[in-house]
Amino acid sequence: MRNIRHPIQVGLGCLLLAIATLPLLSSFGSAQSPPPVSALYCRIEGSINPAQKDLLEKAIARCEQKEHDLLLLGLDTPGGLGQSMREMIKLILNAPVPVVIWVGPPGAHAASAGVFLVAASDVAAMSPQTSIGAASPVAMGGKEIPETMAKKIQNDFMSLIRGMAEAKGRNVQWYEKSVEEAVSITASEAVLKKVVDLMAVSPEDLMIQIGAKGLFKAQAIGPFSEKEFEIIAYEPGFRFTLLSWLLHPQIAYFLLLGGMAGLFFELTNPGAIFPGAFGAICLLLGLYAMAVLPTTAAGLLLIVLSLVLFILEIAVTSFGLLSIGGVICLFIGSMILYKFEYGLVMLPLKVILPTVLAVSGFMVLGVYLITKAHRRPRQTGYQSMQGLPATVIKWSDGQGRIRVRGEIWKARSKDGTSLNSNDQVRVTGADGLTLFVQPEETNNQHQGEQQ
Repeated sequence: MRNIRHPIQVGLGCLLLAIATLPLLSSFGSAQSPPPVSALYCRIEGSINPAQKDLLEKAIARCEQKEHDLLLLGLDTPGGLGQSMREMIKLILNAPVPVVIWVGPPGAHAASAGVFLVAASDVAAMSPQTSIGAASPVAMGGKEIPETMAKKIQNDFMSLIRGMAEAKGRNVQWYEKSVEEAVSITASEAVLKKVVDLMAVSPEDLMIQIGAKGLFKAQAIGPFSEKEFEIIAYEPGFRFTLLSWLLHPQIAYFLLLGGMAGLFFELTNPGAIFPGAFGAICLLLGLYAMAVLPTTAAGLLLIVLSLVLFILEIAVTSFGLLSIGGVICLFIGSMILYKFEYGLVMLPLKVILPTVLAVSGFMVLGVYLITKAHRRPRQTGYQSMQGLPATVIKWSDGQGRIRVRGEIWKARSKDGTSLNSNDQVRVTGADGLTLFVQPEETNNQHQGEQQ
């Protein structure tokens, strides 16, 4: 009997032990499959400006709110505003999550201010057939800066980029050359010279390469397999698209001049409504962009003064001198509208000249037509009816009613001429609401006698 109970007791004991260890096995299994590494993917394309800075700030905040493990920036930029670049560098260096920059897709580049962003990143990667470099500061329209100013700016930016390259373990000498000599290299050269860390054909390929070694430069992320990560795209929305377009220096300039032209048309032709409303919208958008961009007060005031001079030309007889002054103010104001800012796409002469000529031509034409209309003899009211043909509707005792320009008027003849219905007459004058007429034959006969 004891032999039978012993196996049963052993079996029940094993069953109870298995049930007791089931939660431990479950927790052990879950510990072996951690949640995937989450990367938020955000594109930074076009000129570096305040809109791009706001985009980066919101992307970093989203990483913190949604608990993404890292921020992956897809970069393709020709450069941009130095102030915006510095603010973006601060955001990258102080981000609560690692910031990875990938220059891609093929054909993209990280030039000028983009080089500084790459230098600041925790991991820098490039796609094949991309380039990086040309970080030398330039002035308006790509011109060289005066030597003394250039040296100050160059030294300032070289110290900035040197510090970031040293901290990230990258090729300090090359980053200095990119500022000092405006050198530029391809993706393969950048990897060989340790300018960037990796070459990746896509964001997914970049994440696989990061997962192979892990990321320990900032917040530690251990190695992970290609099935243990996810990339979530960040959609900036319509507001960013609008601001990014609006804050381009040339777009802001066109909006400003277009708004002035619309207001000029409305002021000189009251009641048109659409040009005034459209011009006011353009002007407000242009002024908003000017408030954000590095604009000079002198340039903006000169452009506004040109509008005032064109309007004064209508009221003051200056024989065109005010219009000439308006064109000169518009041209000079456009030339000095933006003050120097590292990497800013300034207004080149080939943009300023056609724009100034087009806007000035429009305003001069408006001034000419309005002045010509003011000097023309008054053609309203009764004077506009002088000499018009009319048809008699009813006539008796030297007076009656006539139809002229589709309107019915009282009429009478000065000499008491008798007329019949449907006779053709001409208007010779007016007295109050009564028109003076004479028969068509008499008018023709009178003209014949004068000849």
